[in-house]
Amino acid sequence: MTAPKPGDVVLIGPTCSVQFNGNRALRIRLVSIGAVDPYHGWVWLTGYVLDAKGMATDKRDVYVRSAGITVAQRRDASTPAVRTVPGRARTAVPSRARSAQN
Repeated sequence: MTAPKPGDVVLIGPTCSVQFNGNRALRIRLVSIGAVDPYHGWVWLTGYVLDAKGMATDKRDVYVRSAGITVAQRRDASTPAVRTVPGRARTAVPSRARSAQN
């Protein structure tokens, strides 16, 4: 499996951590992946929780087993994960939000 990258949509379920069992499973569009590996095989992820229509409903930080992460959708390589807006700091914008802005 190729490691997930910012902009990818990942599935977070019980193989990532028991807290995401059943209806607590999440679909997340990744914003960042923690650089520090506090415990071998575990990682911090930051991203937007997506509803059934693919719209962001909440921003979450989750601590999960990296081996349990499933990449559901890769970020489109032609679209940058980060965009620059004149007069504003660089911010990560989920691809769904980018398409709505254009």
